[in-house]
Amino acid sequence: MASKEAEKKQEEQQGASYTYWVRQVKEGDAAPLPVPRKLTPDDIINDSNSQPPTLGSLWNKELLISVGSLEFPVGKAEISDVSKCVGDAFLVTVRNKKRVGYTYELTLKVKGEWTIREEKKTVKGHIDIPEFSFGELDDLQMEVRLSEEKDLLHQDKSRISQDLKLFLQPVREKMLQFEQELKDR
Repeated sequence: MASKEAEKKQEEQQGASYTYWVRQVKEGDAAPLPVPRKLTPDDIINDSNSQPPTLGSLWNKELLISVGSLEFPVGKAEISDVSKCVGDAFLVTVRNKKRVGYTYELTLKVKGEWTIREEKKTVKGHIDIPEFSFGELDDLQMEVRLSEEKDLLHQDKSRISQDLKLFLQPVREKMLQFEQELKDR
């Protein structure tokens, strides 16, 4: 008798599979299930016009470009564009308290002019700000990459890189402003 039960259990285990239960629509249901349909280009355009604009890329460009230009002893530079901004921002409510946060990685395009050996040189480059998070702006780090400037000496490139690192404080202030805007949402 015990062997028949063991065989039955073994058959059930081998025959066990995942079962997906599909709800059957009945006539008395409150609402019918939605019927899928293919979207037309007009549907997409109308839908995008009805949604309010999001903070996303507008913040990326406007807030950081508003840093403006900085003047140095032998030159000046400005943030001309935000070439990369990847990451996430979130707002959740826990026990009736709003909690905000973000994790971002930025690359800012910079351009400027420096007087080097009594000659004005236009220099372009990028400021990379590796991953940073909400509440960690005191530890913000920057790395400067200059575009190929073949006629600049190593010491000139080094001085320009040091000058561009002075963008750290104004960028930090803009990020603090972003944190405040995120908290106020």
